[in-house]
Amino acid sequence: MIPLGFLPLIGIFVAAIGSLVGLGGGFILVPILLFLFPEYSASTITCISLLVVFINATSSSLRNLRSGVGDTRTAIIMVIFALPAASLGSYTTRFIERATFDPVFGLLLVLGAIYILIKRDPGTKDTTNDIKNNRHIQEKNGSKYDFYVNEKLAATISPAVGFVSSFFGIGGGVIHVPSLVYLIRVPTRVATSTSLLLLVPTSFVGVLTHISTGQFEGEWIIPILLGIGASIGGQIGSYLSKVTNQKTVLLILAFVLMLVGARQILDTLI
Repeated sequence: MIPLGFLPLIGIFVAAIGSLVGLGGGFILVPILLFLFPEYSASTITCISLLVVFINATSSSLRNLRSGVGDTRTAIIMVIFALPAASLGSYTTRFIERATFDPVFGLLLVLGAIYILIKRDPGTKDTTNDIKNNRHIQEKNGSKYDFYVNEKLAATISPAVGFVSSFFGIGGGVIHVPSLVYLIRVPTRVATSTSLLLLVPTSFVGVLTHISTGQFEGEWIIPILLGIGASIGGQIGSYLSKVTNQKTVLLILAFVLMLVGARQILDTLI
């Protein structure tokens, strides 16, 4: 068994990378946990991952909100529709054979990564002549973001995100960020911050569902130590997202999607 003192370091690494691209970090943590704790059930691994995602997302969101970035209104709209699906996703892990669904989901992520690489700069739709911007966000450093959000589209996407985030325990950012950037046309910096804000309630509901249905069978010291590291790593990742070029963030996101997708596919072949 790995020395417990290494768990906070793992938490820092996972959270820093996750919050940089708005994904929470579960996509890195789940395969690490599967390797370190082969005796744990998939439900227990998922529960630990969601708890760490919750701590990371909370830490990162607090920093982002202090900086004045993040689309709170869009996040609230999407959360309302995502929470029931997040609870269902956590509950479903005990009944569904994931060996069939994993490669399909992995393929979708790989295709998403390819799409981002092909269409690297999403830009922001010029709504000057057709529809008025309904979002006006200004960071404390002076950066301004004016854009339009189709709230009906945001509400339509969110249930799928809520379900996937809790079902796989990797956080819904792998769908949140591409959807916000390429479908809803939210600026990348705002999209990553909004994604982390969305992960706070959805991951929390997922954790509660796992615990209340008796799916967590591990030692609490493990998620606690990982969470301590995640609270620090979340701050680091949020800072890096401010000083990192948006196109670079999208390239990292594409790499992450490719990594997660490949893992989902390989897990069914090995």
